[in-house]
Amino acid sequence: MFRQVPVLPVVIPVAVAVFLALVWHLYRRGLLTVARAAVAFALCVYAAGVVAKTVFPIFLDRPAMAAPWNASLVVVPMVDYELADAVENLLVFVPVGMLVPLLVARASWWRVVAVGAVFSLAIEVTQFFTANLLGGGHVADVNDLLSNTAGGALGFGLFSALVRVPGAAALVDRFRWVGPDRSVGKVRDGQAAGGR
Repeated sequence: MFRQVPVLPVVIPVAVAVFLALVWHLYRRGLLTVARAAVAFALCVYAAGVVAKTVFPIFLDRPAMAAPWNASLVVVPMVDYELADAVENLLVFVPVGMLVPLLVARASWWRVVAVGAVFSLAIEVTQFFTANLLGGGHVADVNDLLSNTAGGALGFGLFSALVRVPGAAALVDRFRWVGPDRSVGKVRDGQAAGGR
Protein backbone atom coordinates (compact mmCIF):
# COMPACT_ATOMS: atom_id res chain seq x y z
CA MET A 1 0.00 0.00 0.00
CA PHE A 2 1.27 3.45 -0.93
CA ARG A 3 1.44 6.28 1.58
CA GLN A 4 -0.88 9.17 0.71
CA VAL A 5 -1.18 12.80 1.65
CA PRO A 6 -4.19 12.81 4.01
CA VAL A 7 -7.13 14.63 2.47
CA LEU A 8 -9.05 16.08 5.41
CA PRO A 9 -6.07 17.34 7.45
CA VAL A 10 -5.00 19.33 4.37
CA VAL A 11 -8.31 20.47 2.90
CA ILE A 12 -10.18 21.43 6.08
CA PRO A 13 -7.56 23.82 7.55
CA VAL A 14 -7.11 25.51 4.17
CA ALA A 15 -10.89 25.91 3.78
CA VAL A 16 -11.18 27.35 7.31
CA ALA A 17 -8.32 29.79 6.66
CA VAL A 18 -9.88 30.95 3.40
CA PHE A 19 -13.30 31.31 5.06
CA LEU A 20 -11.84 33.46 7.84
CA ALA A 21 -9.98 35.58 5.27
CA LEU A 22 -13.20 36.12 3.30
CA VAL A 23 -15.15 37.05 6.42
CA TRP A 24 -12.38 39.47 7.41
CA HIS A 25 -12.49 40.95 3.90
CA LEU A 26 -16.25 41.54 4.21
CA TYR A 27 -15.85 42.99 7.68
CA ARG A 28 -13.11 45.40 6.60
CA ARG A 29 -15.32 46.69 3.79
CA GLY A 30 -18.32 47.07 6.09
CA LEU A 31 -20.24 44.40 4.16
CA LEU A 32 -20.37 41.56 6.68
CA THR A 33 -23.85 40.10 7.09
CA VAL A 34 -25.05 36.62 7.90
CA ALA A 35 -26.19 36.14 4.29
CA ARG A 36 -22.79 37.14 2.84
CA ALA A 37 -20.96 35.02 5.42
CA ALA A 38 -23.16 32.11 4.30
CA VAL A 39 -21.97 32.67 0.72
CA ALA A 40 -18.35 32.63 1.93
CA PHE A 41 -19.03 29.39 3.82
CA ALA A 42 -20.73 27.78 0.81
CA LEU A 43 -17.85 28.84 -1.44
CA CYS A 44 -15.24 27.33 0.89
CA VAL A 45 -17.13 24.07 1.43
CA TYR A 46 -17.74 23.74 -2.31
CA ALA A 47 -14.12 24.47 -3.28
CA ALA A 48 -12.80 22.11 -0.58
CA GLY A 49 -15.08 19.35 -1.80
CA VAL A 50 -14.06 19.82 -5.42
CA VAL A 51 -10.35 19.83 -4.56
CA ALA A 52 -10.73 16.76 -2.31
CA LYS A 53 -12.57 14.87 -5.05
CA THR A 54 -10.49 15.92 -8.04
CA VAL A 55 -6.93 16.38 -6.78
CA PHE A 56 -6.59 13.67 -4.14
CA PRO A 57 -5.30 11.02 -3.71
CA ILE A 58 -1.75 12.33 -3.81
CA PHE A 59 0.78 9.59 -3.14
CA LEU A 60 3.95 10.11 -1.13
CA ASP A 61 5.46 6.96 -2.62
CA ARG A 62 5.27 7.39 -6.35
CA PRO A 63 4.28 4.09 -7.94
CA ALA A 64 6.47 2.78 -10.74
CA MET A 65 4.96 3.95 -14.00
CA ALA A 66 4.70 1.30 -16.68
CA ALA A 67 2.63 3.65 -18.84
CA PRO A 68 4.15 6.60 -20.72
CA TRP A 69 3.86 10.13 -19.30
CA ASN A 70 0.95 10.99 -21.58
CA ALA A 71 -1.20 8.19 -20.09
CA SER A 72 -2.27 10.76 -17.48
CA LEU A 73 -3.33 13.25 -20.16
CA VAL A 74 -6.29 13.16 -22.58
CA VAL A 75 -6.28 15.93 -25.18
CA VAL A 76 -8.68 14.56 -27.80
CA PRO A 77 -12.30 15.45 -26.99
CA MET A 78 -15.11 12.91 -26.95
CA VAL A 79 -12.95 9.80 -27.24
CA ASP A 80 -13.92 7.09 -24.74
CA TYR A 81 -15.71 9.68 -22.61
CA GLU A 82 -18.67 8.21 -20.82
CA LEU A 83 -21.99 10.03 -20.54
CA ALA A 84 -22.05 9.51 -16.75
CA ASP A 85 -18.67 11.25 -16.42
CA ALA A 86 -19.86 14.13 -18.61
CA VAL A 87 -23.02 14.61 -16.54
CA GLU A 88 -21.13 14.39 -13.25
CA ASN A 89 -18.52 16.93 -14.35
CA LEU A 90 -21.22 19.23 -15.67
CA LEU A 91 -23.25 19.11 -12.44
CA VAL A 92 -20.21 19.59 -10.21
CA PHE A 93 -19.58 23.00 -11.80
CA VAL A 94 -23.17 24.30 -11.73
CA PRO A 95 -22.46 26.01 -8.36
CA VAL A 96 -19.67 28.01 -10.00
CA GLY A 97 -22.23 29.64 -12.28
CA MET A 98 -24.42 30.45 -9.28
CA LEU A 99 -21.67 31.71 -6.95
CA VAL A 100 -19.81 33.99 -9.36
CA PRO A 101 -22.77 36.42 -9.82
CA LEU A 102 -22.97 36.74 -6.03
CA LEU A 103 -19.29 37.63 -5.77
CA VAL A 104 -18.54 39.92 -8.71
CA ALA A 105 -20.19 42.97 -10.22
CA ARG A 106 -21.73 42.75 -13.68
CA ALA A 107 -21.33 38.99 -13.95
CA SER A 108 -21.90 38.18 -17.60
CA TRP A 109 -22.12 34.84 -19.32
CA TRP A 110 -18.58 35.11 -20.71
CA ARG A 111 -17.11 36.06 -17.33
CA VAL A 112 -18.75 33.10 -15.62
CA VAL A 113 -17.58 30.79 -18.40
CA ALA A 114 -14.06 32.22 -18.06
CA VAL A 115 -14.03 31.64 -14.28
CA GLY A 116 -15.33 28.09 -14.73
CA ALA A 117 -12.77 27.36 -17.43
CA VAL A 118 -9.85 28.76 -15.41
CA PHE A 119 -10.92 26.86 -12.26
CA SER A 120 -11.31 23.64 -14.23
CA LEU A 121 -8.01 24.16 -16.06
CA ALA A 122 -6.25 24.66 -12.72
CA ILE A 123 -7.66 21.33 -11.54
CA GLU A 124 -6.64 19.51 -14.72
CA VAL A 125 -3.10 20.95 -14.62
CA THR A 126 -2.79 19.94 -10.95
CA GLN A 127 -4.02 16.44 -11.80
CA PHE A 128 -1.44 16.15 -14.56
CA PHE A 129 1.45 17.21 -12.35
CA THR A 130 0.42 15.13 -9.35
CA ALA A 131 -0.04 12.10 -11.61
CA ASN A 132 3.44 12.50 -13.08
CA LEU A 133 5.40 13.79 -10.10
CA LEU A 134 3.64 12.17 -7.16
CA GLY A 135 1.69 9.29 -8.65
CA GLY A 136 -1.66 11.04 -8.25
CA GLY A 137 -4.76 9.05 -8.99
CA HIS A 138 -6.42 11.19 -11.69
CA VAL A 139 -6.11 11.81 -15.41
CA ALA A 140 -6.06 15.35 -16.81
CA ASP A 141 -8.82 15.27 -19.41
CA VAL A 142 -9.91 17.94 -21.89
CA ASN A 143 -13.40 16.43 -21.73
CA ASP A 144 -13.60 17.26 -18.03
CA LEU A 145 -12.56 20.82 -18.84
CA LEU A 146 -15.33 21.13 -21.44
CA SER A 147 -17.98 19.56 -19.20
CA ASN A 148 -16.97 21.68 -16.21
CA THR A 149 -17.10 24.86 -18.26
CA ALA A 150 -20.54 23.92 -19.60
CA GLY A 151 -21.65 23.29 -16.02
CA GLY A 152 -20.63 26.81 -15.02
CA ALA A 153 -22.60 28.22 -17.95
CA LEU A 154 -25.62 26.12 -16.97
CA GLY A 155 -25.39 27.36 -13.39
CA PHE A 156 -25.33 30.95 -14.59
CA GLY A 157 -28.38 30.26 -16.76
CA LEU A 158 -30.23 28.87 -13.73
CA PHE A 159 -29.15 31.86 -11.63
CA SER A 160 -30.32 34.29 -14.33
CA ALA A 161 -33.69 32.52 -14.49
CA LEU A 162 -34.00 32.57 -10.69
CA VAL A 163 -33.49 36.32 -10.37
CA ARG A 164 -36.31 36.87 -12.88
CA VAL A 165 -38.80 35.18 -10.56
CA PRO A 166 -40.90 37.86 -8.81
CA GLY A 167 -39.52 38.52 -5.35
CA ALA A 168 -36.47 36.30 -5.82
CA ALA A 169 -34.19 39.12 -7.00
CA ALA A 170 -34.62 41.02 -3.72
CA LEU A 171 -33.78 37.88 -1.74
CA VAL A 172 -30.75 37.12 -3.92
CA ASP A 173 -29.50 40.71 -3.51
CA ARG A 174 -29.12 40.08 0.23
CA PHE A 175 -26.46 37.46 -0.58
CA ARG A 176 -24.59 39.53 -3.17
CA TRP A 177 -21.18 40.87 -2.24
CA VAL A 178 -21.49 43.59 -4.87
CA GLY A 179 -24.28 45.42 -6.59
CA PRO A 180 -25.03 45.04 -10.29
CA ASP A 181 -23.02 48.16 -11.21
CA ARG A 182 -20.64 48.80 -8.31
CA SER A 183 -19.74 47.50 -4.89
CA VAL A 184 -22.36 47.59 -2.16
CA GLY A 185 -20.07 49.80 -0.11
CA LYS A 186 -19.97 52.42 -2.86
CA VAL A 187 -23.76 52.29 -3.22
CA ARG A 188 -24.08 52.96 0.51
CA ASP A 189 -21.56 55.81 0.31
CA GLY A 190 -23.43 57.31 -2.61
CA GLN A 191 -26.75 57.04 -0.78
CA ALA A 192 -25.22 58.58 2.32
CA ALA A 193 -23.76 61.45 0.31
CA GLY A 194 -27.08 62.03 -1.41
CA GLY A 195 -28.85 62.15 1.94
CA ARG A 196 -26.59 64.85 3.41
